[in-house]
Amino acid sequence: MVYGTEIRTTPEGIRFVRTPSSRFSNITDFDMTTRYAIVSGLRMAYTDTGYAKHGTILLLHGEPDWAYLYRFMIPVFVRSGYRVIAPDLIGFGRSDKPINRSAYTYDSHVKWVKMFLRKLNLKGLHSFLQDWGGMISLTIAAEEGWRFDRLVIANTILPDGSGIDNFLEWRNFSQSVPVFSAGQIINCVTPQGLSDAEIAAYNAPFPSELYQAGVRQFPMIVPLTPRDVGVERFIRVRERMSKWKKPVLLMWGLRDTVLTERFYRDFSQLIPGTDGQPHTLYAEAGHFLQEDVGPYRRCDGALVGGLGRHAELPIIVFHA
Repeated sequence: MVYGTEIRTTPEGIRFVRTPSSRFSNITDFDMTTRYAIVSGLRMAYTDTGYAKHGTILLLHGEPDWAYLYRFMIPVFVRSGYRVIAPDLIGFGRSDKPINRSAYTYDSHVKWVKMFLRKLNLKGLHSFLQDWGGMISLTIAAEEGWRFDRLVIANTILPDGSGIDNFLEWRNFSQSVPVFSAGQIINCVTPQGLSDAEIAAYNAPFPSELYQAGVRQFPMIVPLTPRDVGVERFIRVRERMSKWKKPVLLMWGLRDTVLTERFYRDFSQLIPGTDGQPHTLYAEAGHFLQEDVGPYRRCDGALVGGLGRHAELPIIVFHA
């Protein structure tokens, strides 16, 4: 016990904490049943809604958020005839949270999500990938390509060791800020802004610093130089994605000051599956498209979308 908090241990010796369910009881705009899968002795939380009339969609979040990020998109996909699965990465949301930073590596996150996909026997997925959700899922797509049929890539990166403009400012802030408020951080980079209730919902998984090893560590494991841990695997992923011909749609918030339009161009040049697709650049959206623009829908037998909780719903269609 640490100040009244129970510290548990997995059979592999990973020490972790579990956010009390009461922390989520006041969240009124994400009323979905939470399920759990066990990966490496840790509970990985997820929502699983709808029926797969037209397929299964995987929504994977990044830093420092959780599946709550997709609250506007999930209901629209479900109404359109999709099964929608939105997990919380280990260390985030309702999932268990190892308390030692050493537990959180690029390889461990990929391993945990791979185990999750195997537990649910998921394949042929349509997937929306953003931030670390993109880095993890694109790695799995490169290594287990049969799990994915179509990809939507938004404001993420496949690092090659050449650096990321303005990233060190974010990394330094994430390590030095005395109180790491996930909600306030997301609010600061969301041009549309968040309500107090939404900020509280993003903070709900983290009652104290003890629960924040994962969110503190994520910025530290992004490889920025050719010598950094993980860069060799990312380069292999890039090589495999350079041969990926399944449909890939790009959606990018141009007010993202770190993952800028440069990385949109990188994906469009790297992945053959982007050719001929109706990609969208959102001039007024930032890093979190899911907050700045809004839900998705289905039309004419293809996965289509628009983002925008405030604007009229634009149509985006995958070409065959």
